[in-house]
Amino acid sequence: MKTILGIKIGGLQQKIFNLALIIILLLVGTYVAMSAYQQSELSRVVQKAGSEQQASINDISAQTMAAVLDSSMARTNALQAYIADDLFSDVRTGVITLQAFAQQLFEHEDLLPSREVLPPSSANEGVPSVQLIHEDGVDPAFSGLLATVSNMSDILLAVYESSYKMSSCFVGTADGCMLLVNDRPGVFLSEDGEPLNLDLRSRPWYVQAANAKETVFTGVVTDANTPNSMLECAAPVYWDGELVAVVAADIYLTSISDYVERTSSEGIYLCVINQNGQVLFSPADEGVFRAGLSDEAEDLRQSDNALLASFVTRALEESTPLELISIDGKEYYLVGSPLETLGWTVISVVEKEITQRPAEAMLAQYESINDNAREIYNQGAKKTFRMFLGATVLIVVLAISAALILASRVVKPLEHMTLQLNELGDGGVFTVEDSFRTGDEIEILAETFASMSERSKEYVSQITRITAENERIGTELALATRIQADMLPNIFPPFPERSEFDLFASMDPAKEVGGDFYDYFLIDDDHLCMVMADVSGKGVPAALFMMASKIILANNAMMGKSPGRILTDTNKSICDHNREEMFVTVWLGILEISTGIITAANGGHEYPVIKTPGGAYELYKDRHGLVIGGMAGVQYKDYTLTLEPGSRLFLYTDGVPEATDADKRLFGLDRMLDALNAAPDASPREVLKNVRASVDGFVRDAEQFDDLTMLCLEYRGPAAKEENA
Repeated sequence: MKTILGIKIGGLQQKIFNLALIIILLLVGTYVAMSAYQQSELSRVVQKAGSEQQASINDISAQTMAAVLDSSMARTNALQAYIADDLFSDVRTGVITLQAFAQQLFEHEDLLPSREVLPPSSANEGVPSVQLIHEDGVDPAFSGLLATVSNMSDILLAVYESSYKMSSCFVGTADGCMLLVNDRPGVFLSEDGEPLNLDLRSRPWYVQAANAKETVFTGVVTDANTPNSMLECAAPVYWDGELVAVVAADIYLTSISDYVERTSSEGIYLCVINQNGQVLFSPADEGVFRAGLSDEAEDLRQSDNALLASFVTRALEESTPLELISIDGKEYYLVGSPLETLGWTVISVVEKEITQRPAEAMLAQYESINDNAREIYNQGAKKTFRMFLGATVLIVVLAISAALILASRVVKPLEHMTLQLNELGDGGVFTVEDSFRTGDEIEILAETFASMSERSKEYVSQITRITAENERIGTELALATRIQADMLPNIFPPFPERSEFDLFASMDPAKEVGGDFYDYFLIDDDHLCMVMADVSGKGVPAALFMMASKIILANNAMMGKSPGRILTDTNKSICDHNREEMFVTVWLGILEISTGIITAANGGHEYPVIKTPGGAYELYKDRHGLVIGGMAGVQYKDYTLTLEPGSRLFLYTDGVPEATDADKRLFGLDRMLDALNAAPDASPREVLKNVRASVDGFVRDAEQFDDLTMLCLEYRGPAAKEENA
């Protein structure tokens, strides 16, 4: 073999050199070609994706905004309608009560005395009082009807004082006399302090009630004595087929008007429309939704805008879905909810242009981000290309040099090194021989093998120690599991001397220790407290948080607090020391053993399941509060439910309905209820056994991902105690 420039032509040195050079050139060429192709493709894909994303943002934003508006506007509008309708419903109930009382008085008028009623007096200003008013030419002393209705003084006063919604309530007789209750007698006095006479039987409330022969609401009018808008509810009273009186109440609509005004913001407001399609209250100063009095406003049901007319007609009869209607040259989203008592409707109005602003701002921001990203990418690509060229040249030079040295010195030492490595047995140690001390990578490789051999022995020792440590940790986790199990009451039956109820509970953690827990204890001889809770997370942290939560709940319960107060105070204690921001869902109920009444509160936990005697297990969808530890200052509310003897209460954590099989299907509430109802009259212990068997049969070999905790109470009632006495 010939040697040229230190390279043996035809030898291993040349072959190694040629191979290294060819590989480097192929890699460099392939990388350059792929980089150019990827650069071109990336630019094309980014441009196409940008256009598609902009279109997608527009579509999704419009759909999302419409969905949000449909949901939130419908709920909010229905709530406003409910609140407003409640005002008129209460007043109507009060008027009907007065009507029924007056009817009874006339049926027994022969047995009733006549009570003295005084005219309005300035001395009663600000004090609710009964006042006598009559028409010109009517002498109250000769009114037989007044003698009967004078016995309504007390109930008129009581109805007025019990309703902050009434500005006054009154009864007018068919012979021109009226008993009225309010705290403003001055409006019925002249400037010299003398009582005013009013033409009572021509007033709208009297005329409309008499003509309708049933309870009516008048139209919205301006009060005769004040500038306030008002509405009157009136009901006729008949005796022997003749109209003898009309009872009524005034309602000032100032609060509704003020509230509607406050709803106004840019392009968003509420308006109230009466049964005649006329806008009564609205913050709009112009356009079709401008407010006016009943006798002045336009009937929107007859509007030239057919879509608007149809919408208003339907909104007076039923709750309408979200609709987009063009009004006065602009598009508006509308939703309506009727007021059943009056036949009015509340309509929410949102200008469409307002809803499009978030999407426009998002697109502008998106385009700005894309421009910046493209600029940064282009600069980075240029810098990377320059660095790549420099690195490629350096790598080629170094590779050629290394190939020359490697080819001349690598073969024999490598063969000897391979032979020694192959001869090493278990526990053997590689040694650096003189032939490996070449002063180059061969020597380093040999030293590396020697070092690795020594470290391998150390690794074996370390693995032995780690195995022992893992066994110790396993022992401690087993101890933690037993400690956690001992923290939960686990002796059944728990109160063998109490025959009024039976109870059984279980908790199977997903890991060695879990975050679920249950608890039950007697607060006193007649009150049993039950707790079902689920801590966020799993393992030891959840177990520690569970123990702290359990102790705090129990301490608050033993102080005799209500369930809502127990959860409120527990939430405060946990939020004050909750740096890890963990939380716990809690259902807590206190059973009054003598009556079967459970007072409970729910802090974000699953719905309880109730079974009545002879019935099936069913979810009881109670009122949920926020999870404990989620936010400071939350106030939790109590609710009650009553267990009859033979009833059962089943509590559980989400590990039951969310148990998952190998196909990622959930066990679900329906399967849980089926398992409960498979043997509805089973004992609490058998109930939990049946549910667990159903879960295991569904999950089969799939891993348990969540703690599975259940509690069942059978209420037998105090009679069971007496039978065993």
